[in-house]
Amino acid sequence: MPVPSVQHLEELNLLLLSGSVEQQSRVITGRTQTIGAVMLAEQEHLLPLAGEGFDLASLHFPHINASGCVKVLTNFYSAPLPMGTSVQVKVYSAYVEVWHQAKCVARHERCYERHQKVLHLDHYLDVLTKKPGALAGSTALEQCRAQGGWPASYDRFWGLLKEREGKQAGTRAMIDVLLLGREYGAARVRRAVEEALDVGCSNLGAIRYLLNVNHLKQNPTAKPIDIGVLSRYDRPQPSLDAYDQLRPSWLATEVIQ
Repeated sequence: MPVPSVQHLEELNLLLLSGSVEQQSRVITGRTQTIGAVMLAEQEHLLPLAGEGFDLASLHFPHINASGCVKVLTNFYSAPLPMGTSVQVKVYSAYVEVWHQAKCVARHERCYERHQKVLHLDHYLDVLTKKPGALAGSTALEQCRAQGGWPASYDRFWGLLKEREGKQAGTRAMIDVLLLGREYGAARVRRAVEEALDVGCSNLGAIRYLLNVNHLKQNPTAKPIDIGVLSRYDRPQPSLDAYDQLRPSWLATEVIQ
């Protein structure tokens, strides 16, 4: 079943609104007042709206399988949790959330096909640090490329790491670069990788350095503020010139010599 577009939903809402307005001017058979007038009279007897809303989601309670996924309806969604962990899954019309210990640990766009795997590469990075050779052919990386989350700069940087440190060590270093996204954000890591390539750097230390330097540049410098009446306590900086008078004359002569 295809998902309706935003434009289609807006057109449908406008159609429903116009139909509702037309109905308010209609008089039901056997009545003397219009539907709109009766609605206004009924408003005085209605209870106030509930102060707390309710979640428009269907709830499921699956377990994490051996592939690091939960099965919801007919599809599988990844989550960064150990195998066998019991979770709560909220299925909305447009996305799916995985909750564990009152915290949302994963959120995916809902898939309306059947028997599909919806994976997020970040959910497998901890496992891939132990098995870096599995990264290149992983389904999670394939989906990341298809969704535009893996730029060409990452392939260039990864290739340089493998040339410099070897295939396995270079891939592990690339995974460590991706893990920095949890601390600094994926966009900042991507900019740091591109800056490193521009200056000819190809190691994890350079990425860390660029992330920290860029962070310092973004922080605005503190500006002086007016302290008002407290300025009367200002005092001039002390001078040590008077202490020279306490020095013996012979010491001064010896120092000069």
